[in-house]
Amino acid sequence: MNPAWLTLLAYGIGATPTSYWVGKGIYGIDLRTKGSSNLGATNTFRILGWKAALLVVFFDVAKGWFVVSMFPQWQAGGAWEWTLAYAAAAILGHMFSFWVSFKGGKGVATSAGAFIALAPWAVLIAFVVWLGVAFTTRYVSVASIFAMAAAPIGVYFTPHQGGSTVLWFTVALASLMVWAHRSNLGRLLRGEENRFGDRRQAAPEAGS
Repeated sequence: MNPAWLTLLAYGIGATPTSYWVGKGIYGIDLRTKGSSNLGATNTFRILGWKAALLVVFFDVAKGWFVVSMFPQWQAGGAWEWTLAYAAAAILGHMFSFWVSFKGGKGVATSAGAFIALAPWAVLIAFVVWLGVAFTTRYVSVASIFAMAAAPIGVYFTPHQGGSTVLWFTVALASLMVWAHRSNLGRLLRGEENRFGDRRQAAPEAGS
């Protein structure tokens, strides 16, 4: 299959608004009107609870993993770097979904899924950092930023596909994740950011 068409398909898969469909289909709630209005796992957890959030995380991670693992096998010719194009398309699809007026989540879970296929040891390092920061500060947004910042370090020091190309892709992706969390950083500076475990629907928080 033509890599350009696969890239477009990767965007379509990434654009699947998991949390929106879970909220509307199962709970009758439009998450765009609740909490942070973000279509990610954190807002899902805050509004709908952990069961809904786990379902969202599973499918959002699966989106990134699927396009990176399967699409290169279906690719008819072309360079290996198309694999990174599939990952980027899925992540951007999640962040800017055509299904919901080009809104979405922060892309953390879909990025994690892509890197489980690309650089699994780096994902493990980033996840450990996420856990440590999340349970120390109780800020999901801060934990996500630190985890993404740790990802390039993990890629540099662990075996992975793609050599330095993947390293620079990871750096670019980490920068994108920091940009995606800019509103959270603003709330942190103002002392308005919610902590993990705060009462549901209290105020805006980060998404995945």
